[in-house]
Amino acid sequence: MNQIDWISILGWSEEELSDLRFVGYSYIKQGKYDIAITFFEALTTLSPSSLYDLQTLGALYLQKNNNLMALNYIEKALKLDPLHQPTLLNRVKVLFALGYKKQALAQAKELERSQNPEMINQATALIMAYS
Repeated sequence: MNQIDWISILGWSEEELSDLRFVGYSYIKQGKYDIAITFFEALTTLSPSSLYDLQTLGALYLQKNNNLMALNYIEKALKLDPLHQPTLLNRVKVLFALGYKKQALAQAKELERSQNPEMINQATALIMAYS
């Protein structure tokens, strides 16, 4: 099934999408995750190949403990960039939350080999918490 090109239909440019992202991000900063989810769901409809929008929506659903929806958007984001470490870390968190401890531990151990000290620290903390 072909996707509808909503951007063309609406006559929008990247500027309007950026405005929506800014508003959605503002709601995140305020802790109003349900409202932010609405904005980022719209953005993923308008621009389905936006890594930022997909990973942000996955993180929002993770924050709301809607782990299956979080995993859905995280997997879509990882299809676009399979090495994006913050998204990989969120996948580890979701897998732990869903009870897939063995898979989550294996992926967290992969993140411990990162060059990014923050990723290493967070992955190590998750491993220690769930081991």
